Amino acid sequence: MKFLQLSLFLVLSSALFAQVQPKAKKEAQPPLKFTVLEIERQNIPYGSEDLFVFEFKNTSKKAAVITNVQTSCGCTAAERPETPIRKGKKGAIKVHYDTKRVGGFTKTITVFSNVGDPIVLTIKGTVLSPSDSPVIN
Repeated sequence: MKFLQLSLFLVLSSALFAQVQPKAKKEAQPPLKFTVLEIERQNIPYGSEDLFVFEFKNTSKKAAVITNVQTSCGCTAAERPETPIRKGKKGAIKVHYDTKRVGGFTKTITVFSNVGDPIVLTIKGTVLSPSDSPVIN
């Protein structure tokens, strides 16, 4: 009888204290799904009109409005879509860097919208000196 009681106690105890692993939650997709978050280019010619384009898709359930695009430096300018991006549609953030600044650079661009948290994009690269750059016509 004591064996039966002890066995029953152990079974109930293990059932009560067993750690049940919760099901893994599906990771939430960001509402604006960018194809890349960082673009790196080397050997950019001095004074060129090099453009960094960050494409994204609106995966939210409503139209996305890019409310602001903030750059980390005055040497960087960003263009945002002026019209809302409907759900399932694509858009782009275009970034210009002042290529009259020789040497390496790393700049961030923060994208604010009505459909999620701010997203930080990064551009990196190296601008050649005028003497090392090909002639631009």
